[in-house]
Amino acid sequence: MPKLFGHEIKDFQHHTWNFIDWSNAERKVISPEFEVGGCKWNTVLYPFGKSNLSKVSIYLEFINPPEAYSCAQFAFVLWNPEEPTQYIGKYAYCRFNAKKHNWGFVYFCDRDKLFIPSTTQTRSIIENNSCNITTLIRVLEDPTGTLWSDAEKPFAGYIGLKNLGASNTFMNSVIQSLYLIKCLRKAIFQIPTENYQTITSISSALQRIFCRLNVSDTAIEATELTKFFGWNKFFMDIDIRKFIRILFDDLEDKMKNTNVDGTISRFFVGTKKIYIKCINVDYESIRFEEYSDIQLNVKGCSTLEESFDNYVDETLEGDNKYEAEEYGLQVAKKKVIFESLPPVLHIHLNWFEYDAKDDCMIELNHRYEFPKEIDLQKYLSSDVSEVDKFKSHKYLLHGAIVRYRSSKNRYFAWLKTGKNWTKFIDEWVTVASIENNYNAEDNNAYMLIYIRELCVDEILSPIHYKDIPKHLCEQRQKELKNNSMYINVKVMTEEIFKNHKGYGLANFNNIQCLLTLTGLTNFDNSLTEINKFEILKEATYGAFKKMASERFKIPSNKMRFWKITNNPDGINRLRALINGKTFFDKPMKEITGASGRLYMEVLDKPINNKNESFMIFLKYFDPDAQLLKGLGHLYVQKSSKISSIFPIIRKKNQLPPNASLEAYEEKSLSMIKIQPKHIFKDFIQHDGAIICFQKALMSEEIQEHLSVDRIYSIPKFYESLSMNTTIMFRSKFGYKDPIPEFSLILNRNMKFSTITNQVAVHINVDPLRLHLMPEGIDMTNRKLSKIFPFNIMTNIILSEIFPLIDKLTVYYEILDICTENTK
Repeated sequence: MPKLFGHEIKDFQHHTWNFIDWSNAERKVISPEFEVGGCKWNTVLYPFGKSNLSKVSIYLEFINPPEAYSCAQFAFVLWNPEEPTQYIGKYAYCRFNAKKHNWGFVYFCDRDKLFIPSTTQTRSIIENNSCNITTLIRVLEDPTGTLWSDAEKPFAGYIGLKNLGASNTFMNSVIQSLYLIKCLRKAIFQIPTENYQTITSISSALQRIFCRLNVSDTAIEATELTKFFGWNKFFMDIDIRKFIRILFDDLEDKMKNTNVDGTISRFFVGTKKIYIKCINVDYESIRFEEYSDIQLNVKGCSTLEESFDNYVDETLEGDNKYEAEEYGLQVAKKKVIFESLPPVLHIHLNWFEYDAKDDCMIELNHRYEFPKEIDLQKYLSSDVSEVDKFKSHKYLLHGAIVRYRSSKNRYFAWLKTGKNWTKFIDEWVTVASIENNYNAEDNNAYMLIYIRELCVDEILSPIHYKDIPKHLCEQRQKELKNNSMYINVKVMTEEIFKNHKGYGLANFNNIQCLLTLTGLTNFDNSLTEINKFEILKEATYGAFKKMASERFKIPSNKMRFWKITNNPDGINRLRALINGKTFFDKPMKEITGASGRLYMEVLDKPINNKNESFMIFLKYFDPDAQLLKGLGHLYVQKSSKISSIFPIIRKKNQLPPNASLEAYEEKSLSMIKIQPKHIFKDFIQHDGAIICFQKALMSEEIQEHLSVDRIYSIPKFYESLSMNTTIMFRSKFGYKDPIPEFSLILNRNMKFSTITNQVAVHINVDPLRLHLMPEGIDMTNRKLSKIFPFNIMTNIILSEIFPLIDKLTVYYEILDICTENTK
């Protein structure tokens, strides 16, 4: 269970419940009561699911007085007591109170899979009809009394940046630190961008982010900036220092020949003299160079001043000898003398040293103090101008970017906001104290920001509304107006259903679906984009029908709409007909609900005895083509048998008149077989049921399909669909590639070589030139480091590496040469 950063832990306990006689259990079973964080809890288990018999549901229940509440992160783990490595787990968090007294998972896992070993395991989770259920609860402190509540608000005047899921989160901390250097913010606002409708550079991305930080009242995203860094650099080869340098280089370039030309060098750049004298040979060197930051070592130092002293006077020896041209590597004395210090000084602290024994970099861990004020006068050159020499070079601490030692890639920022100190942890922004200016038990300061006292008023001068570019304010106002006044309505048609090849009615996210069914692989390129309408929330249903009639060129009296909602399992289903005069004048915000999804039915002929009929959707599975297709919708008499529509199915699929058929109802994520003699009203409760058909196969035909490793039945096909997962592909170099990001629905049983081939097809490149790297891979794991980056030569199954993953991000790189040649 991952740590929720920025929160103090009040209590952390676990409770294990040995659950026996699973097959004969009651529908709802409650564990013994246990106590965590001063509150009483129990685990509620539905062994046969709360709404689906094929699933397992599990909840954490809060059993306390009405006035009590608790903010808890929790996890459930089902595991084999004889073989603890066989387990399945999920976690969540919730603010428990009288109104929300239980929280958990309606679909925790597939019930059958608990009794069957997976492809990578030799034993099942449930053996001898029993298993252990461990509930872990981490109760958090709630100093404001609003954590995870509707009343939770950011600190007045400042808002956070949402965590985009990148492996490194220093980006958000750096953005906040630069945003609070107000002279820089003003300058960025003055970079001309009004003629550009889209974000064309790092500078324009920063400008838009700073504008939203200035005028928004809820946490925002910095997606537009991450794309310019190719996403990958936040988990591969970039650190805070490089990141800021890239930002400054772009800003400096975009500020040229504008009113703010020279802002970066004026506020962030100084000059230093580096003098080197070899000890054993007659060789010395003097050079001057500009710098925008200083990197200090913390090894052997307990204070910032000690690190400065080592930096300005150092002996180059051992592995760090100086290359003295014709004399080769030499022991030398190095002195650094500052000719000038910038008004804003970025100090990067190096917490790593090389471990020759293990051939790796290790992180140091000791107390290290940095002052709120530091006088750097003694490090200045004696050649400084008389005017500057007698001015104060006292610097005030303005901020620190800190990394949690317990998590390699989680950062937060302490920043001075007026008279207060504020802590920025992604979207969480709180007033805090920085009384102890040293690394705490669980974190290290990686970057310090100091401002020259003489320049504070200029650097931190107030930002006024007029300083923000007018076109950005207008654009933001338009976005907010649209969000508050308009709703997006997605309309699905019968044609879209016919082109859909997965669960439910349609793919409302328009993610391209790659169906890999054992022997055959093909792209679902026939996806039809869902029709989208942007309409005023107060616009009536009648006005919407008129708009739809004009777009589809269908008379409004020939169309009617049905609401579509998502089941708890995420599968979309038809729910209710929007019909009658009572709806005509109703606003669309009341009709569509949260989903905003509708099905448009075109009336070719009047519907007789509507109360005596159901509207159902038909699908057909062709085992020869390994394909599931929609056949459309149909009205059937409630009292008629399923076999009554067999002739229609045969005709639509060009089957012989006497072909035997099998029928299944698509019920949530499972399939229920229907006998030909079954009457519709006996198994259908409302309109919108989905019935799947296929030709009944002889035993010889089944064997033929099995011999070539093909799926032969609807249940097996849907079982394969359950192995599908959404994978987000992102270019390693972001906007430098024609398709920065796209999503595919792929099968967990797919080989990486197949994945590579299909990505190559999608971006139109030779698969031998592709390298793929999943996000979050621990390259210190020797097994994984031999596999990744993977390419067309890799035949490992996706589920073998990521057995429990629901969503995966993979970065792609297009190589200049084929991987065959690299090998």
